[in-house]
Amino acid sequence: MARNASKVDQLAYRPRGRELDVEVFRFTDLRRRVARAEILALYHYTFHTLICVTDGAVTQLVDFQPVTCSTGSLLVLRPGQVHSFGSDEGWDGWMVLFRAEFLPSEAQTTADLLPALGLDRLPDHLSLSTADFHAVGEIITRMQLDAAIDAMAKDVHALLRYQLCALLLRLTILQDRQVGGADARSLAVQRFAKFRRLVEQNYAGWHQVSAYASALGCTEKSLTRAALEATGQSAKSVITARIALEAKRLLVHTDRPIYLIAEGLGFEEATNFAKFFKRETDRAPIGFRRQYKG
Repeated sequence: MARNASKVDQLAYRPRGRELDVEVFRFTDLRRRVARAEILALYHYTFHTLICVTDGAVTQLVDFQPVTCSTGSLLVLRPGQVHSFGSDEGWDGWMVLFRAEFLPSEAQTTADLLPALGLDRLPDHLSLSTADFHAVGEIITRMQLDAAIDAMAKDVHALLRYQLCALLLRLTILQDRQVGGADARSLAVQRFAKFRRLVEQNYAGWHQVSAYASALGCTEKSLTRAALEATGQSAKSVITARIALEAKRLLVHTDRPIYLIAEGLGFEEATNFAKFFKRETDRAPIGFRRQYKG
């Protein structure tokens, strides 16, 4: 993994050389095998990564925002997100890397297992209680040990797959419990979850709240209420923030000309995109790119 998507696998780690679809290791193991400059780089992931801090404290960067982590912090990083470890000293933790296709699809599993696939229900950062931290740590430790057992590869893959689903389901339950079970099931929260998925799929083409409200079969006012209840932000702000975030990612992790970035994000004119980016980030696109790419 490096500063562009084409080098994203430079930090690949496979214990004992075994090819696995999920990798589990300690951050200190990674630090011993990778140059410091590589660890401190800004990464653009093509896979999911869980980072559970077990010792010390560190401020990491997720989508250009600082996240203060200490023992019990768990980061949930998704494909497309930008991340920096922040420091290679003063902390340690578990890392679990897997690609989305490693999880069972909806057609492969029963309805009872579907919550385990709800990665979109998890925030970027969870703070685990002492008891939950130990429970999560036990699962991850077991996964690392089982990844090295002497068994047929297909059996190891199946075992790790079920363990990963169990881990994600546990994290989903913990998150729902933290926000309140009733709140997690409320109509507004469910509507916002559907809205967020639509934004993720259509932010480059749909810039107006009306398009999402129409797709969801609700009014713009009810959609905005749902967004405010779930995040404290209006629906328009959620859409705008997602467009701005993708612009940041493309500016830093591609060499694409700014006019093509603007076009790809649904702006008819590069000047309109530049005004939008300046308004949302207080930086000009070219200045933002220079800051992170040097």
